[in-house]
Amino acid sequence: MKEVTVPELHGKLAVVTGASDGVGLGLAARLARAGAELVLPVRNAAKGAAALERIRAAGPGAKVSTRVLDLASLASVEHLADTLLTEGRPIDLLINNAGVMAPATRHTTADGYELQFGTNYLGHVALTGRLLPLLRAGRARVTTMTSSAARAGRIDWDDLQSEKRYSPVRAYNLSKLANLLFALELERLSTASGWGIVSNAAHPGTTLTNLYASGPNLGRARPAPHEAIMKRLAGWGVFVHSVDAGLLPPLYAATSPQAKGGLLYGPDGLGQFTGGPTELAIYKSARSETDAARLWRISERLTGVAFTAA
Repeated sequence: MKEVTVPELHGKLAVVTGASDGVGLGLAARLARAGAELVLPVRNAAKGAAALERIRAAGPGAKVSTRVLDLASLASVEHLADTLLTEGRPIDLLINNAGVMAPATRHTTADGYELQFGTNYLGHVALTGRLLPLLRAGRARVTTMTSSAARAGRIDWDDLQSEKRYSPVRAYNLSKLANLLFALELERLSTASGWGIVSNAAHPGTTLTNLYASGPNLGRARPAPHEAIMKRLAGWGVFVHSVDAGLLPPLYAATSPQAKGGLLYGPDGLGQFTGGPTELAIYKSARSETDAARLWRISERLTGVAFTAA
């Protein structure tokens, strides 16, 4: 499998959401080993502390710290952004990675939005928008995590919050399609407005992480089968790859001098399940610039964050 050579990152500041485990933790470790200073916004302080230990053990001398962030709370997003803005350090790299997948029953964020749409998408929109001055100052690269599930995503403009009809998979697909549309629209607006930000999207393929246990078990009395199925497939070596393999497409998108804005990166294997990093064709579901602009306007209203004000 094609490896990714991360360029020298000493003096660079990287912010990675969802880095307490899984792909996010793997990405953070690779960035730290390349010399980047890491800020890891985490919801669970104990998991955040454990992540720091693992990163420092893998890269002695790594400069890494945690901050508190619950992407399911716009107030928490605002608090983190205010903290980083007060610190005033330009951000060179933002990886919007954290997420939740397929709760069996409909849950909502602190602000009343469907949990997957609110966490995976709106929380990252609000974070990126509030950090825009620091991103512009750093001429940052922003890599937003999507999923091959975005191919099946459809936008129901009359039911973005899945209030009329909730399906775990449908809501997840929508959130990941929204992430892809956001990444593409951010690149268009940055280019048009001269923000100096490079925005792209990536997905890790089918990667064995706790995403398949934590989300599907929400709202269930008995354990969901997702994790067991994934472990079995991984044992057989089909359709599932490791975290070390899954992190390569987003790592390439976020750090490679050859990776560009407005593009999607993911695995090059059959069905985009596994494989090395490559540029992918933008999914048909995400090709409408009209849809992207419409969703952007709605998202600014829902989050109360206006990018043009920065």
